[in-house]
Order: sequence, then C-alpha cells, then structure tokens
Amino acid sequence: MSDSWAEKLSCAIQCQRCSQKLAPNDPRILSVIDHEAICMDCKRAEEKRDDYEEISKQAIGQCMIDTEMQWGDPQGYCYHHFYPFTC
Repeated sequence: MSDSWAEKLSCAIQCQRCSQKLAPNDPRILSVIDHEAICMDCKRAEEKRDDYEEISKQAIGQCMIDTEMQWGDPQGYCYHHFYPFTC
C-alpha cells in the first residue's frame, strides 16, 4: 500500500459515492467496498447492506496483508475504513 494514501484520501473534497462536498472538518471514512473516501451518510447506507459484515471482514484481512499493520492502528489505512477522519 502506497504511503501517500493518507494525503490523497484524507483531504478528499467530495464524497466519491454521492458527490456531496466535504469541508476540511467534515468527517469522512473509507468505504470497505471500493476503498474510496465517502461521507458518513453513505457509510451508514453501506452498513445496511446484507453483505456488509462479510465484506468488512474481507477488507480487514486484505488490509492487514497489504499494509502489515493491525486494523486498529490509528495511523493505518485499515483503521480508516471503520473510524471517521477529517482533513
């Protein structure tokens, strides 16, 4: 996983799913489906999917393989699929 992911995604100016504008202090989170920065409304919709639990477990496993970091590390790529962040 490239070290530039944090800079690229943390300052996303719009939700990649619904195109809602994101101000620097608006929370955003990475989708477990396509790993793009999305708004919290889109994350809540994603969590309602029937396959969300299965997809999120797969995302955690693949993240840990790709980054060699635990999913709960606040500095890690995997962490930001489950905890919101701002620019």
